[in-house]
Amino acid sequence: MRLFKKTNIDFIGKRFFWYSVSTVMVLIGLISIVFKGINYGIDFQGGTELIIAFSPRVDIGNVRVILDKVGFGKSEIKFYGSEGSLLIRTNEQAEGTTIGTKIKTALAEGLPGNNIQVLREDKIGPKVGKELRTDALLAVMWALGAILVYIGIRFKFRYGLGATISIFHDVLTTFGFLSILNGLIPGLNLEITQEVIAAFLTLIGVSVNDTVVIFDRIRENEKIHRSMPLGDLMNKSLNETLSRTIITSGTIFLVLLILLIFGGEVNRGFAFTMAFGIVTGTYSSIYVASAFVLDWTRFRNRTKSA
Repeated sequence: MRLFKKTNIDFIGKRFFWYSVSTVMVLIGLISIVFKGINYGIDFQGGTELIIAFSPRVDIGNVRVILDKVGFGKSEIKFYGSEGSLLIRTNEQAEGTTIGTKIKTALAEGLPGNNIQVLREDKIGPKVGKELRTDALLAVMWALGAILVYIGIRFKFRYGLGATISIFHDVLTTFGFLSILNGLIPGLNLEITQEVIAAFLTLIGVSVNDTVVIFDRIRENEKIHRSMPLGDLMNKSLNETLSRTIITSGTIFLVLLILLIFGGEVNRGFAFTMAFGIVTGTYSSIYVASAFVLDWTRFRNRTKSA
C-alpha cells in the first residue's frame, strides 16, 4: 500500500531550517528542565503513594486539613482520573506500611459515612528510588550505545552516529516537553515513572527501526545510482520510503491516541510519551539522521581534500 505514488520533496535542501527547529525545541525543553524541574513518580522519588476512591466526592481542602492533623499536611494531593479518586503522596518514611495505615485511619475517622476504597498503595524507600533513577538513565544510555555500534557495523560509522544523534534528539525533546506540559493538561499525569521510562525505551526501538529502513534504501540506491550526488540520492531514498514511514508511524500514533483517550489514568503517561515521541522520531529520521550523515560526509571529504 502506498499513500503517495511518486513524490519529489526536497527534504535535504530544507535541512538547515529544520536544524534550527530542532535546536529551539531542545533548548526550550532544557530550560524547562532546569527551571521548572522534573516531577518524579513514587518509583524514583521514594515515599508512600495511595490512590483512594471516595463516595461521595470529597473536597481536596478537607482532605488536606485531615492529613495536617496527623502530620502529613505537606503531602501532595490531587485528583486522579475521575473526580471521585485522589492521589495522595508523601515523602515521609517509616517502617513497613506505617505511613499508609496512618493516612487511611485518619481519613476514615475524619470522613465518617464516606465509602473509602484504596485502589493502590505503593511504598518505595529513598535508597531504592535513587537506584531506580540511576538504572533508568543507564538503560537509556546503554540502548543508545548499542544502537551506535549496531548501525555502525551494519552500515558505516557515520550512519551509526547520525542514528544515535537522531534518537538522542527524540529522547531529549520528549523529556523536555514532558517537563513543560506536566500539570498543564487536566487529567494527564506526566510524572517520570517506570511506565514512562518503558515508553522511552520503546520509542528508541521504533525510531531506530524507521531510521534503518531509510538507511537501507540509501545503501541500495548507492549501488544503483553510483554517479548521483549524495544529497540527491538521499532525497530520492527519503521520497521512496515516505509512504512506508507515514503508514507505520501513523498506525502506531492512532493506537496510542486511542490508548491515551480510553486507556485510563495509569496508561496515559506511557501513551502520551510514546505518541509525542513517534512524531519527533518520524521527523528526526528524515531531517536529523539523514541530514547529519550528508553534512558529516561532506565535512570529511573537505578535510581529506585539504
